[in-house]
Amino acid sequence: MDPDPLALPPDRMREMGYAVVDMLVARIAALRDGPVLQTETLDAMRDRLATPPASGPTEFAELLARLDQDVLPYVGHFDHPRFFGYIPGAGTWPAALGDLIAAATNIDAGSWREAVGPSTLELTVLEWFREWIDYPESAAGVLVSGGSAANLTAIACAREALIGPMSPRIVMYTGDQSHSSVARAARLLGFRPDQLRVLPTDDDFRLRPGDVAAAIDADLASDRLPFLVSANAGTTNTGAVDPIGELADVCHDRGVWLHVDGAYGAFAVLTERGRAAMPDLGRADSVTLDPHKWLAMPFEVGCLMVREGPLLERAFELHPEYLSEGAHHSGVNFADRGLQLTRASRAIKVWLAIQTFGLDAFRATIDRAIDQTLAAQTMIQADERLELVTPASLGMLTFRRRGGTDEPAAGMDQRNEAIVRSLAASGDVLLTATTIQGRYAIRLCVLNHTTTDDDVAFAIDRVAEADMSELAIAAPAPAGRPVAGTTVESIDPAGPAFDVEGLRRVAGFESITADQADRFLAAAREERHGAGEAVTERWAHARTFYVVLDGELAVTVDGVEVNRLGADASFGEIAAIDWGRDFSYGRTATVTTTTPARLLAIPGAALRELMLDAPAIDAAIRQTAYERMHRVAAPTT
Repeated sequence: MDPDPLALPPDRMREMGYAVVDMLVARIAALRDGPVLQTETLDAMRDRLATPPASGPTEFAELLARLDQDVLPYVGHFDHPRFFGYIPGAGTWPAALGDLIAAATNIDAGSWREAVGPSTLELTVLEWFREWIDYPESAAGVLVSGGSAANLTAIACAREALIGPMSPRIVMYTGDQSHSSVARAARLLGFRPDQLRVLPTDDDFRLRPGDVAAAIDADLASDRLPFLVSANAGTTNTGAVDPIGELADVCHDRGVWLHVDGAYGAFAVLTERGRAAMPDLGRADSVTLDPHKWLAMPFEVGCLMVREGPLLERAFELHPEYLSEGAHHSGVNFADRGLQLTRASRAIKVWLAIQTFGLDAFRATIDRAIDQTLAAQTMIQADERLELVTPASLGMLTFRRRGGTDEPAAGMDQRNEAIVRSLAASGDVLLTATTIQGRYAIRLCVLNHTTTDDDVAFAIDRVAEADMSELAIAAPAPAGRPVAGTTVESIDPAGPAFDVEGLRRVAGFESITADQADRFLAAAREERHGAGEAVTERWAHARTFYVVLDGELAVTVDGVEVNRLGADASFGEIAAIDWGRDFSYGRTATVTTTTPARLLAIPGAALRELMLDAPAIDAAIRQTAYERMHRVAAPTT
């Protein structure tokens, strides 16, 4: 028989394995002294790596050297102690060895019969998680690739449990601080834009239970089928935790599934402060967990826990003829709990790391990260050059560099953006940013078990000490001049036309160029309404943007007037703006004419196109949207 061309003798395997371990240990030991981020252009990297595959053998040492020199340096080192952007991820060596074991043994952990040992280990790990989040013994779970996969699995499970096949009548709800994976999952599962309602959050960036109840009740009254609310235990923007207990009351009174995305924050329940931040986590119908965050596991491993465990298998199990051998057993086929049939054993690394260090070590790591973020908050508040935007919450805060008293907000936003870019280019520290209350904000996320107090102080100091004089602000685009003929004719020939100069009188549109106005107004139409007519209704899924040509309108929320609009005012921007993947807020208020009124109606798509083309208008519209959502306890338009 011909020899196996892919086999290696044991001594050669050991030699290669030792070389890999030596390289990895050296890289980990030197990590602190290297850059946090090293990037390169696609063309430059292709010059390094885009070679055809070898037709014959290549020395392993040579290949390892190429990886060490040409591949592994060119990454964002999520495990660097000064990586504070996005959500850092610093694994542990025992967990990495667990991944090696799982890969080298090539386990398929989808079937019980072929993976009794690894499947039992996964059940053991899931039992730990169940106890930590106060779920009943009836709960069940599955390890998946990460939080995104867990959220998708949860939505699919809830739909199958409460609805069955996809229906155009079903609706799900989430807050505007939810992770983008919720929108991505909804889109992949076939939800249309009007089937995911995005709800504004309060000044602490938490879902308001009253808004959730009102939105659900409005859909029930319209013969829709509300089935799921996706809440958060630690948002990616600010670390905010939604009021899970109150949301559970709202949902369960109405037969709606409450899912909690705890990918970022849920494992903080291992500490006293974390548990106090989310005391009702166990009341959710499902919870997303992410061990490659607080539990310091290497990418990838996530988890979905479902309170009533049988619902998970009921949603996913299928037994075709070619899998009939494993259909009858007394164990668990994890392929019946999610999307994957063939799946690696992710439990090995989780079990190995937790058992190696002990749970108290992970509790201490979580507490230290929370303490370091609180210390960063104190530093920011004590430095007059800095401004705290959102306070520390579960290892995360946001802040920015202050400007002078006469410095425009847009200019300071650009300077802060330049600071973040400059720090990333230096390789000394990595921070990333977000938008808070319509303004640019720098995010500091402390999650790495190797991060020291000095590393956190270094990041704050670098922002505070940045030389603002060297950070140029881009010049605003010129306003341009009116284009002849750019008008929208009135339905009433005697009524005045609306042109680019009229548009520039509308707040936020002052900088619009002639060409931009030409395209924008080409999509507009005029509407005329008598006194007492509702132009928009709260919770309606309509995305038209309006400019008031003349007349007066009242903006109300649950019958309470919160705003008055007259000529040259606008409304409808909240619903027109994309939240993500074509999903939007929908209408958050009712707008009714109090006198006869003429309105300019522009499709939301035209406004979004204009905002992409005009950053200044984009910023102004988003600021208006934020201010209106947060003007009163209930949102406006």
